[in-house]
Amino acid sequence: MILIILIGIVVIIGLLWAGSYNSLVKHRNWVEESWAQIDVQLKRRYDLIPNLVETVKGYAKHEKETLALVIEKRNTIAEPNASRNERVQEDAQLNGLLRQLFALSESYPDLKANQQFLHLQEELSGTENKIAYARQAYNSMVMHYNTKIESFPQNIIASAHSFTRNDMLDIPDEEKEPVRITF
Repeated sequence: MILIILIGIVVIIGLLWAGSYNSLVKHRNWVEESWAQIDVQLKRRYDLIPNLVETVKGYAKHEKETLALVIEKRNTIAEPNASRNERVQEDAQLNGLLRQLFALSESYPDLKANQQFLHLQEELSGTENKIAYARQAYNSMVMHYNTKIESFPQNIIASAHSFTRNDMLDIPDEEKEPVRITF
């Protein structure tokens, strides 16, 4: 009789362990999937930027420095060895440069009226909104995952199986400051 009770306790503990482990795996995968969504949107922006730069080049030939910086930041974000935080910081700098690029349209009325430029500006604005939403979703998933691995009894299972905390995406200091546009 005692043997049956001990076997029952071991089975219950095993089932609870397996359920908690599977829940941790599910949350970790949600974090990775939400990061992949950010990557998808960054790739979309990456693909749109050369078209925007070429359109602006025709109108703003003396704005080469801004255009060169946009391309440089675009290429840096695509660097495969960059960490998530490095990519987010580069992305923030690119956001500022894109805002400067869009502000150029005020100085070039023909550019402002160019349908291709307007379409690209609309596409990039939509992509920026999608990136912002994907960042929010990522941070939400990270918060749920981190809470899960820090809560009892999952914290025991998490440490036994090497589940580690993920960092949330912070707003870089550059994005907290107002955009300065100089011509």
